[in-house]
Amino acid sequence: MSQMLQIHDQLREMILSLDLGPGERLTERWLESRFEGSRTPIRAALVRLEGEELVRRDGRNWIVAPIDLGELEALAEFRIPLETTAVRLACARASAADIAGVEEMLDACQSGAPREEWHRVGTDFHVEIARLSGNPFIVKAIAGAMTRLSRARWLEVWTEPSRDQAWREHRRILGFIKANDPEAAAREAADHITDTRDRLLHSLNEDRRGLRARGFAVIGLR
Repeated sequence: MSQMLQIHDQLREMILSLDLGPGERLTERWLESRFEGSRTPIRAALVRLEGEELVRRDGRNWIVAPIDLGELEALAEFRIPLETTAVRLACARASAADIAGVEEMLDACQSGAPREEWHRVGTDFHVEIARLSGNPFIVKAIAGAMTRLSRARWLEVWTEPSRDQAWREHRRILGFIKANDPEAAAREAADHITDTRDRLLHSLNEDRRGLRARGFAVIGLR
């Protein structure tokens, strides 16, 4: 793997996991020291991250892109038709073994698991349900949407009640797929996306001051 790709992948993970907070400034000098790299691959990695809308130019330097509440709203609108289609197709196409694999993944994440595991399983659940649809274009679109949601979802899994609620909603969606009830599965998926959006927007709007105190930049809806 080239040095540029290594720097890109490490920076991307630091941004998505909030190790680098929304709005945090990134100087090329700091990046050169942090990654022991030269300016050329660092700039190339930053340009690639800019294309993914994870960083922005700030004069001669860069900043981590703020969390945009308007984007969370738009992502929910994008996800609902995709994921309701995915669960309907999963009812028709998924084998019992496929469903059991997703069920096992959910069951492996119980109370006491670290937040990192809850975050990973929550993301993987939506992508794996998309895979059960058998449509690679749906898989790619949902995986991309979940990546865009990654930073906001770190804040969602911060408390145990919100983690438990998301887990229960995932179990209900899977239960309807297992029962081969496509309309109920689609309703549950749509409700889950809407409820998650509302929880995230409420939490982020209510805690703007606290997030700013932690150095996080949040823009968009009020």
